[in-house]
Amino acid sequence: MKHNAIIVEGASKTYKNIRALNNVSFSVEEGSCFGLLGPNGAGKTTMMKILYGKTLLDPAGKENISVFGFEPRRHELQIKYLAGIVPQEDNLDVELTVLQNLMIYSRFYGIIKKDALQRIEYLLDFMELTEKRGSKIKELSGGMRRRLIIARALINDPRLLILDEPTTGLDPQVRHLIWDNLRKLRNQGVTILLTTHYMEEAFQICDRIMIMHLGETIMEGRPVDLIRDNIEPFVLEIYDQDCSGITESSHYRMEKTGTRTLLYSQDITALEKTTEHFCGGRGFYLRQSNLEDLFLKVTGRNLDE
Repeated sequence: MKHNAIIVEGASKTYKNIRALNNVSFSVEEGSCFGLLGPNGAGKTTMMKILYGKTLLDPAGKENISVFGFEPRRHELQIKYLAGIVPQEDNLDVELTVLQNLMIYSRFYGIIKKDALQRIEYLLDFMELTEKRGSKIKELSGGMRRRLIIARALINDPRLLILDEPTTGLDPQVRHLIWDNLRKLRNQGVTILLTTHYMEEAFQICDRIMIMHLGETIMEGRPVDLIRDNIEPFVLEIYDQDCSGITESSHYRMEKTGTRTLLYSQDITALEKTTEHFCGGRGFYLRQSNLEDLFLKVTGRNLDE
């Protein structure tokens, strides 16, 4: 029987009268991948930093938070020792080589040189960076740097891997490599907590997700269950077409955004009939609803919502 690696009950955080987190609660099962989703400012990064002690909770808070039995308020070093952290920012030492960056990090954990070199060779192979071991950081591409930061976070063979937007700005090939490796780590028993703006990423690798907005939890659960229970299964995207004659009906729910009109429905036949009004078979896309559709439904499509 698996136990919870992370327990969060009633987490709140205020910055200069701005409520960054408001009574957030969730749990993460050991050996699973849990995703925090939300627009910028939702509180995702704040929540992650609280877990490993970089950000303190409100002094008067009555929360209950534990990471493998350790409390962030009192056991910051113990949590950092068992965790690997991948921050949003690139904080590698650009004057050093790939190998030197990893060796310096290994010393923080007291790993002897022989064991560190063996672990580094494994991680360079794992992240497909072996040929770059002697290269300086400034010679690496953005994707290589990101893979190196993940390798660095794994130097201590962590029980918990925390990743803050690990694949932002990377090309599809690198992104899929990282996804595959995160699945391998999860299958080896590593607990993974990540934030991401890529809904496909969350759907692909997360066992459970929590959608946050303005510091609060909107919904939580398995991605497939959330999609099934909270949004219509089919959507017709219409663009570059005159939709003035289309009005919301009992057959579908309509959303408009920019130059697009989206019709969501339980009945794919009703949407197929709607496409008959368009000429040439162009300017529309009939598909299944996905996690991004749900995310935009519950958090809003406009930047100021």
